Amino acid sequence: MRGSIKSYQKVSIDSEIAVASPHRIIQMMFDGALLRLAQSRYAIENHDLQAKGVAINKAIGIINGLNNSLNMDVKDSVASNLSDLYDFMLRRISEANVNNDVIAIDDVTNILRTIKEGWDAIPAEMHQMTSEAS
Repeated sequence: MRGSIKSYQKVSIDSEIAVASPHRIIQMMFDGALLRLAQSRYAIENHDLQAKGVAINKAIGIINGLNNSLNMDVKDSVASNLSDLYDFMLRRISEANVNNDVIAIDDVTNILRTIKEGWDAIPAEMHQMTSEAS
């Protein structure tokens, strides 16, 4: 049964991605990273090293994806500052992994949540422009 649910969820997410705007895909990436960070925190608290490793690796992959989605050709400091933040988050996640440090996970979660709130606050009429800029 569990495998069926996971298969359905994957198909559902894949279907949503297929029709999602670039703006929505970034929102989904934020959601996914926050979910993986919460799973990492839970695994650390429960001394589940295998689950921690899986969740942290997925969070790292998503944050790398967010960093790679930035348009560094735009001549402003937003993309550069975001890239620096993503690099910082990746370092903190690595520290959390090595030290089983939930505070480091919380630090990353708080930063990512703040960035996501800003992204979510972009008015719909600006979504095409933000997708091109990111």
